[in-house]
Amino acid sequence: MKEDILSVLKSNPGTYVSGQSLSEKLNVSRTSIWKYINALKEEGYIIESTSKKGYRLISSPDILTYDEIRPFLDTRQIGREMFHYETLDSTNDKAKELASKPGLDGAVVISEEQTTGKGRMGRHWTSPKHKGIWMSIILKPDLEPAVVPRITHISAASVVSALKELGIDALVKWPNDIILNNKKICGILTEMSGEINKIAYIVVGIGINANLSKEDIPSEISEKASSLFVETGSEADRKLIAAKVLNKFEVLYNNFLNTGSIEDSIKICRESSILIGRDVRIIHRQKETKAHAMDINSKGELIVKFEDGHIEPVISGEVSVRGLNGYI
Repeated sequence: MKEDILSVLKSNPGTYVSGQSLSEKLNVSRTSIWKYINALKEEGYIIESTSKKGYRLISSPDILTYDEIRPFLDTRQIGREMFHYETLDSTNDKAKELASKPGLDGAVVISEEQTTGKGRMGRHWTSPKHKGIWMSIILKPDLEPAVVPRITHISAASVVSALKELGIDALVKWPNDIILNNKKICGILTEMSGEINKIAYIVVGIGINANLSKEDIPSEISEKASSLFVETGSEADRKLIAAKVLNKFEVLYNNFLNTGSIEDSIKICRESSILIGRDVRIIHRQKETKAHAMDINSKGELIVKFEDGHIEPVISGEVSVRGLNGYI
C-alpha cells in the first residue's frame, strides 16, 4: 500500500492530494493513509501534510527501492521483481538463497550496504551504506553450464554502455573489472548452481563504487580502487545508473538467449578494453608469465601471445591478468 500511495504522490508533482482522494482511490481508510504516510516519512520521504489540502511529496530519499528505480527502468523482466534491503552480508548470497525457490527469473537483490561483500577469487569488496550500487541479478536460463562465464562479459558490456550514456568513458579489464582513470570502480561476480548438463540458477553480482569518498576506500587498495564520485568530481545518480545497467543487461542477455552469440557484448568489451594491445602478466596458481593481450574471441576468452611466440586463449576462471608493473 505504501508503494501505491507513493505512486499517486509522484504522479502529482508539486500538488496536494487529499486524504479523502487517496482513501477512495486505494479503498482504505483515511487513518490507514495517515499511517502509511508516516511510514514513508520514516523511510526518508519528505511529505508535506496540510489540513484541508492533503499531502504533497517534497523530495525522495537516495535509496534504491523498486519505486525509486522504476521511473528509469525500460525492461520487461530484468529487475521487475526487486528485493531491497538496508543491510546484507552479501547480495550474491541472498540472491542464491532466493534463487533456490521457484520462479524469480530476472529478479534483482539490491542492498544499501554489504557487510561482507565479495569479489572474484574470494576477495573482499568494500560496500558502505548508501554510497554504491550493490546488486545481484537472478537468472534461470536453459543453457549449458559451460557457457555461463559469457554472462560476465554481458554484464561488463552493460556497465560500460550504461556509463557511456552518462558521459563516463569507463573501460573493461578482462573479464570482470570496470576501470576509470586506471582505477577499478566496479566489479562483477558471476556464480552458478547446477548439475553437469543443467543450470539451476545463475547469480550475477554487480558492485559499483558510485559515491564513495577517498576516505571510504581502504588505504591498502587506494592505489587501484576508486569511485565515480572521486574520479568525476560529481555525485552519481545511483537510481539512474542502476536502471541503465539493468536496461542494457536485458537487451544483451536476451540477444544471447535468442542467438546463442555474445558478439554484441564482445564488441563492446573489445572497444572498451584496457588490456588489448598491452603487455600483461598472466597469473595462474601463483605462477606469472608475461604475454601480449591481442584480442577477445567470440567465447569471451582473452587471446594472448606469449614471449616464446605461441598464441592461445586464456579462460577467465583459471587465471588473473595484471599489467606489467601493477594492477593495470
